[in-house]
Amino acid sequence: MLSEWANLLLRWIHVFSAILWIGQTWLFMWLDHRFHDPEENPGGKVYMVHSGGFYVVEKKPALEAMPKTLHWFKWEAAVTWMSGLLLLIVVYYHGGLLLGAEAPLSEGRAIALGVAVFFCGWPLYDQVFCRLLSRSPALGAVASLAALVGLAYGLGLVFSPRAAYIHVGAVMGTIMANNVWARIIPGQQSMVEAIAAGRPPDLALGQQAKERSIHNTFIVVPLLLIMLSNHFPTATYGQRHPWAVLGGLVVLGWAAAAIVRRR
Repeated sequence: MLSEWANLLLRWIHVFSAILWIGQTWLFMWLDHRFHDPEENPGGKVYMVHSGGFYVVEKKPALEAMPKTLHWFKWEAAVTWMSGLLLLIVVYYHGGLLLGAEAPLSEGRAIALGVAVFFCGWPLYDQVFCRLLSRSPALGAVASLAALVGLAYGLGLVFSPRAAYIHVGAVMGTIMANNVWARIIPGQQSMVEAIAAGRPPDLALGQQAKERSIHNTFIVVPLLLIMLSNHFPTATYGQRHPWAVLGGLVVLGWAAAAIVRRR
């Protein structure tokens, strides 16, 4: 009973915080896209109506002085990631759903493998993709797809198909959370400190933060497709080649993200 309630509580927290995180990420990306259309938004402002009122939003690359209150959006990412990690432990590492029917590793070693994969995805993405492949989006997309499919295939040799899918999704979620906490927030913090000290901020930091936010909008859609496939095994990880289905979900998610970003 206690384990079941922990499972349910963590799911509630995870889903709700993810809604907040994904929603604000897409809202800011949508706003940023609107600012590039001077005919639709004269004066560099975006006009919106919601909640019985009108909102006028203006984007500034820097401020002359720091306002009394500056709103940050960061805790949604932390809560989503942490609740997801705890849910992974409760359902798979403690709940007995980790190993496949003919797993070549003991449960302890399989858990160690899962943890290693969970935490190694971020440095590989940060150092390889963002340093070497960021100038070629097409090459980066191909390399990312190959890495995700290869990861799903390799994990499928040890884990149950369902657990393999979840771990691929967990790697993607960890990359998103680290984009926020290791790259976006520190860059923005440096800009805030410069303005507070009366120095001109480094605008390149803002551009770097924007690039990682764009990455997150492309990661999150296939991530959701992979995670929600949990409930539809016949169509996804229950297929003969689940790693190929996962690759299809990634491509579908990227296509959907590209379409939504143009709206």
